[in-house]
Amino acid sequence: MDDFFKIVAAGPAFFVSAWLLMIFAGITATDIGIRPFGYVTAMVVTIGLWLTLAPAIGAIARSGKSKSKSKSKSKKS
Repeated sequence: MDDFFKIVAAGPAFFVSAWLLMIFAGITATDIGIRPFGYVTAMVVTIGLWLTLAPAIGAIARSGKSKSKSKSKSKKS
């Protein structure tokens, strides 16, 4: 049941992260040499970032869990 709530919480997090990306891109546009972009473009970039980073974050999280399980098993022995 916990996984369901994590997925539901990811929805608002997506929209907020796209909004923050749009805001910060507008603030730093002249400094880094880009044109400010709108919310739809920020959502597309956010989807790309999430699809790129999510597998890596998942792999790191899984490897951390397996290490903690193996440590707890070795402590019991």
